[in-house]
Amino acid sequence: MSLYDDAVLVLKSYEDQTDLRQAYLDHLAAHPDGMWKSCHAGHVTASALVIDPEQGRVLLTLHKKLRMWLQMGGHCEPEDTSLEEAALREATEESGITGLTLLPGGPVRLDRHPIPPPCHCHYDVQYAVLAPPGAVQEISDESLDLRWFPYDEVPAVADESVLRLLEATRARL
Repeated sequence: MSLYDDAVLVLKSYEDQTDLRQAYLDHLAAHPDGMWKSCHAGHVTASALVIDPEQGRVLLTLHKKLRMWLQMGGHCEPEDTSLEEAALREATEESGITGLTLLPGGPVRLDRHPIPPPCHCHYDVQYAVLAPPGAVQEISDESLDLRWFPYDEVPAVADESVLRLLEATRARL
Protein backbone atom coordinates (compact mmCIF):
# COMPACT_ATOMS: atom_id res chain seq x y z
CA MET A 1 0.00 0.00 0.00
CA SER A 2 1.29 3.47 -0.84
CA LEU A 3 1.66 6.25 1.70
CA TYR A 4 -1.12 8.12 -0.13
CA ASP A 5 -3.46 5.13 0.22
CA ASP A 6 -2.54 4.76 3.90
CA ALA A 7 -3.30 8.45 4.50
CA VAL A 8 -6.72 8.15 2.87
CA LEU A 9 -7.56 5.07 4.97
CA VAL A 10 -6.32 6.71 8.18
CA LEU A 11 -8.36 9.84 7.51
CA LYS A 12 -11.49 7.90 6.57
CA SER A 13 -11.30 5.98 9.85
CA TYR A 14 -10.58 9.08 11.97
CA GLU A 15 -13.88 9.88 13.69
CA ASP A 16 -13.31 13.38 15.07
CA GLN A 17 -13.11 16.82 13.46
CA THR A 18 -15.48 15.76 10.68
CA ASP A 19 -15.33 18.93 8.56
CA LEU A 20 -11.56 19.22 8.79
CA ARG A 21 -11.13 15.52 8.06
CA GLN A 22 -13.23 15.96 4.92
CA ALA A 23 -11.08 18.94 3.88
CA TYR A 24 -8.01 16.69 4.12
CA LEU A 25 -9.70 13.99 2.02
CA ASP A 26 -10.86 16.56 -0.55
CA HIS A 27 -7.34 17.96 -0.77
CA LEU A 28 -5.85 14.52 -1.39
CA ALA A 29 -8.54 13.70 -3.98
CA ALA A 30 -7.69 16.91 -5.84
CA HIS A 31 -3.92 16.53 -5.46
CA PRO A 32 -2.47 13.05 -6.01
CA ASP A 33 0.88 14.57 -5.00
CA GLY A 34 -0.62 15.99 -1.79
CA MET A 35 1.62 13.87 0.44
CA TRP A 36 4.79 15.61 -0.72
CA LYS A 37 6.50 18.90 0.03
CA SER A 38 6.56 19.62 -3.71
CA CYS A 39 2.76 20.07 -3.73
CA HIS A 40 2.54 23.84 -3.38
CA ALA A 41 -1.24 23.77 -2.87
CA GLY A 42 -0.47 22.17 0.50
CA HIS A 43 0.68 18.80 1.70
CA VAL A 44 0.09 16.27 4.44
CA THR A 45 2.60 16.21 7.28
CA ALA A 46 2.94 13.87 10.25
CA SER A 47 3.79 14.97 13.77
CA ALA A 48 3.89 13.49 17.24
CA LEU A 49 3.77 14.88 20.74
CA VAL A 50 6.41 13.15 22.87
CA ILE A 51 4.84 12.59 26.26
CA ASP A 52 6.05 11.16 29.55
CA PRO A 53 2.81 10.55 31.49
CA GLU A 54 4.60 9.18 34.57
CA GLN A 55 6.48 12.47 34.99
CA GLY A 56 3.56 14.62 33.73
CA ARG A 57 5.59 16.28 31.01
CA VAL A 58 5.99 16.71 27.25
CA LEU A 59 9.07 17.24 25.11
CA LEU A 60 8.89 20.24 22.79
CA THR A 61 11.30 21.49 20.18
CA LEU A 62 12.11 25.13 19.53
CA HIS A 63 11.70 25.02 15.76
CA LYS A 64 14.68 26.50 13.96
CA LYS A 65 12.73 28.28 11.19
CA LEU A 66 9.52 29.18 13.01
CA ARG A 67 11.13 29.92 16.39
CA MET A 68 8.15 28.40 18.17
CA TRP A 69 7.88 25.57 20.71
CA LEU A 70 6.19 22.72 18.84
CA GLN A 71 5.72 18.95 18.86
CA MET A 72 8.10 16.90 16.72
CA GLY A 73 7.12 16.39 13.12
CA GLY A 74 7.44 17.28 9.52
CA HIS A 75 7.32 16.16 5.95
CA CYS A 76 6.67 12.65 4.79
CA GLU A 77 9.58 10.93 3.05
CA PRO A 78 9.51 8.47 0.13
CA GLU A 79 10.59 5.61 2.43
CA ASP A 80 7.61 6.16 4.78
CA THR A 81 4.96 3.49 4.29
CA SER A 82 2.39 4.93 6.70
CA LEU A 83 1.53 8.15 8.49
CA GLU A 84 2.22 6.42 11.81
CA GLU A 85 5.68 5.44 10.59
CA ALA A 86 6.35 9.01 9.40
CA ALA A 87 5.25 10.49 12.74
CA LEU A 88 7.34 8.01 14.73
CA ARG A 89 10.37 8.58 12.48
CA GLU A 90 10.09 12.36 12.87
CA ALA A 91 9.68 12.10 16.65
CA THR A 92 12.70 9.81 16.94
CA GLU A 93 14.90 11.94 14.65
CA GLU A 94 14.01 15.24 16.30
CA SER A 95 14.05 14.05 19.91
CA GLY A 96 17.03 11.72 19.71
CA ILE A 97 15.07 9.26 21.88
CA THR A 98 15.02 5.61 20.89
CA GLY A 99 12.24 3.33 22.02
CA LEU A 100 9.35 5.75 21.50
CA THR A 101 6.01 3.99 21.08
CA LEU A 102 2.87 5.30 19.44
CA LEU A 103 -0.11 5.92 21.67
CA PRO A 104 -2.71 3.42 20.39
CA GLY A 105 -5.81 4.55 18.56
CA GLY A 106 -4.43 6.36 15.52
CA PRO A 107 -4.17 10.13 15.14
CA VAL A 108 -4.97 12.25 18.16
CA ARG A 109 -5.87 15.39 16.17
CA LEU A 110 -5.73 17.10 12.82
CA ASP A 111 -4.34 20.61 12.47
CA ARG A 112 -4.33 22.57 9.21
CA HIS A 113 -2.16 25.67 9.34
CA PRO A 114 -0.67 28.16 6.88
CA ILE A 115 3.04 28.09 6.13
CA PRO A 116 5.35 30.52 4.32
CA PRO A 117 5.53 30.40 0.48
CA PRO A 118 6.05 28.71 -1.87
CA CYS A 119 3.63 26.28 -0.23
CA HIS A 120 0.34 27.39 1.28
CA CYS A 121 -0.48 25.02 4.10
CA HIS A 122 0.28 21.89 6.06
CA TYR A 123 -2.40 19.30 6.60
CA ASP A 124 -0.86 17.92 9.79
CA VAL A 125 -1.92 14.51 11.09
CA GLN A 126 -0.98 14.56 14.76
CA TYR A 127 -0.08 11.52 16.84
CA ALA A 128 1.28 11.07 20.35
CA VAL A 129 4.24 8.91 21.33
CA LEU A 130 5.17 7.63 24.76
CA ALA A 131 8.72 8.15 25.96
CA PRO A 132 10.36 5.16 27.62
CA PRO A 133 11.35 5.44 31.30
CA GLY A 134 14.56 7.42 31.73
CA ALA A 135 14.43 8.82 28.19
CA VAL A 136 17.24 11.24 27.40
CA GLN A 137 16.71 13.66 24.55
CA GLU A 138 19.35 14.82 22.08
CA ILE A 139 18.89 18.00 20.08
CA SER A 140 18.86 17.68 16.29
CA ASP A 141 20.04 20.16 13.69
CA GLU A 142 16.38 21.07 13.03
CA SER A 143 15.98 22.61 16.49
CA LEU A 144 17.27 25.57 18.38
CA ASP A 145 16.42 23.88 21.66
CA LEU A 146 14.71 20.77 23.00
CA ARG A 147 13.14 20.76 26.44
CA TRP A 148 10.76 18.85 28.72
CA PHE A 149 7.86 20.94 30.01
CA PRO A 150 5.46 19.99 32.81
CA TYR A 151 1.89 19.97 31.49
CA ASP A 152 0.99 23.16 33.37
CA GLU A 153 3.89 25.11 31.81
CA VAL A 154 2.95 24.37 28.19
CA PRO A 155 0.39 27.21 27.91
CA ALA A 156 3.14 29.75 28.68
CA VAL A 157 5.39 28.60 25.81
CA ALA A 158 3.29 26.98 23.09
CA ASP A 159 0.49 28.05 20.77
CA GLU A 160 -3.11 26.84 20.74
CA SER A 161 -2.45 23.96 18.36
CA VAL A 162 0.05 22.40 20.77
CA LEU A 163 -2.30 22.98 23.70
CA ARG A 164 -5.18 21.26 21.86
CA LEU A 165 -2.88 18.35 21.01
CA LEU A 166 -1.77 18.03 24.62
CA GLU A 167 -5.39 18.14 25.87
CA ALA A 168 -6.49 15.50 23.35
CA THR A 169 -3.50 13.30 24.20
CA ARG A 170 -4.16 13.51 27.92
CA ALA A 171 -7.83 12.68 27.36
CA ARG A 172 -6.82 9.58 25.43
CA LEU A 173 -4.40 8.46 28.16
